[in-house]
Amino acid sequence: MRVLVTGGAGFIGSNFVHLTLATRPEVEITVLDAMTYAGSRASLAGVEDRAEIVRGDITDADLVDRLVSQCDLVVHFAAESHNDNSLSEPWPFVHTNVVGTYTLLEAVRRHGRRLHHISTDEVYGDLELDDPARFTEATPYNPSSPYSSTKGASDLLVRAWVRSFRVDATISNCSNNYGPRQHVEKFIPRQITNVLDGVRPKLYGDGLNVRDWIHVDDHNRAVWTIIDKGEIGETYLIGADGEVDNRTVVHDILELMGQGADDYDHVTDRAGHDRRYAIDSSRLRTELGWSPEYPSFREGLAATIAWYRQHEDWWRPMKDATERKYALTQSVLSR
Repeated sequence: MRVLVTGGAGFIGSNFVHLTLATRPEVEITVLDAMTYAGSRASLAGVEDRAEIVRGDITDADLVDRLVSQCDLVVHFAAESHNDNSLSEPWPFVHTNVVGTYTLLEAVRRHGRRLHHISTDEVYGDLELDDPARFTEATPYNPSSPYSSTKGASDLLVRAWVRSFRVDATISNCSNNYGPRQHVEKFIPRQITNVLDGVRPKLYGDGLNVRDWIHVDDHNRAVWTIIDKGEIGETYLIGADGEVDNRTVVHDILELMGQGADDYDHVTDRAGHDRRYAIDSSRLRTELGWSPEYPSFREGLAATIAWYRQHEDWWRPMKDATERKYALTQSVLSR
């Protein structure tokens, strides 16, 4: 099987490449990635000689058409994904998430290829902290940010191309991924690397915002389950029952790293900060037989901390620039 992985040098995509090459020797992979600040060849270290790596833009119609024509399956991770960045500069999110998905869909349509589209639970908006409900495949879209709204738009494009043009596609909406190779701008790796640098972690607002966490390897195993067993045209939610509020995440990181559980600072909350996400993944589990291999969030978090301890050469080059950007943002918010 020849697989084109868009965004394959980013966080979730690179882990998908590593997992696939380790567990599916029959698969040949081509990675298409723009190699922005959030994606790099360093994330593909150890597998460069087993995958074709193409640097290019997902909106480049000629390039995308050529690569799609040469594959059997497209797994579409390519996206701008950081909420804070979408609030300061929305256009890259429209360009990549909407125009890029349209470009890919047209190529898939022309060549009759199978597509799996990766999306997020943030398209559903948020839930109240005391609401027992969780997101399901039937939950209406209610995005809160330029990031989530552009991901919602890309989902709707895929659905329309399935219905209007009979494109063979499936969609998955996942909860918050964490694990190796995640950019240090993101919540968990930022806190881990701050502690490693002797810096107190930073927590937005009251820290009670809840996220539903899943280890990236569990997510990517679920993606392959959907590709292998999912019904064309259907959407599946991927989650590991990992609801934890942000304050508890920081406490756990500090304790697992031998620090005091309250050794952190509160900072001004970001605009439009969703309160709670929660995924009901029962359809994926009952119909397709998937289940997570990390039995608890804390166990997966410990493994993630160990990875960042052992791979300073991977995250160190991006750390200083990330912290300068956050410092600037906080100074603007505090004015």
